[in-house]
Amino acid sequence: MRFAVPNARESRPTAPAIDVRGLRKSYGRVGVLRGLDLQVPWGETLAILGPNGSGKTTLIKTLATLTRPDGGSVRVAGYDVPRHGKLARASIGVVTHDSMLYEQLTGMENLKLFARMFDLNDVEHRAASVADRLGMASRLSQRAGTMSHGMRKRLSIARALLHDPPILLMDEPESGLDQEAMAILERIISESASSNRTVILTTHNLERGAALARRAVILSRGRIAFDAAAGSLGAAGLRERYAELTRESDA
Repeated sequence: MRFAVPNARESRPTAPAIDVRGLRKSYGRVGVLRGLDLQVPWGETLAILGPNGSGKTTLIKTLATLTRPDGGSVRVAGYDVPRHGKLARASIGVVTHDSMLYEQLTGMENLKLFARMFDLNDVEHRAASVADRLGMASRLSQRAGTMSHGMRKRLSIARALLHDPPILLMDEPESGLDQEAMAILERIISESASSNRTVILTTHNLERGAALARRAVILSRGRIAFDAAAGSLGAAGLRERYAELTRESDA
């Protein structure tokens, strides 16, 4: 299926970019998300914080249509995800722990394959442009399987940005990136705010999350336990609140 591609700079509907109500997800008998509520307006950058097992990755995968919820309502770009996941997907760029790259293909071939799903025009120019932004244009002729972990991460970010999605979902995007790549990623996230793109990222680094995002939430016991402007408590206050809530979630 080919998707009609929305543009991050187009006007947005009145509904929020992300609207999650009562989301439930379990793996076997283990409840990961337990009635989670989350609304994210267009143009906001949100950092999702929490320890391993708190549900950060499950939430991102649910928003990205990579896993189905067990219950509740999940709407992305105005589309009900369980019913209209293919339409929602056209509005999303996704970076996960799994690079979702074909290792036997070159970087350019991977981007061209992805571009065909969205029926994009001028694919080579688009691919070269986004790769140049990520400092990897010279690597596009290299097979993905021979790239370093950090370079594959750059390529997966390039793939996520290729169709200029209005919503960007990133699960620990800094993992495996060197300082140069981190600076590039921070610039991309910063530029997203001015282009009205909504960015949701998970991270273990509280300071980085607070610096990159306008808003921060902390997951605890499968729900949002803290939700405030990222800088409202200061770095020390955020660390203290995080420690308090995550101790409770481990009890």
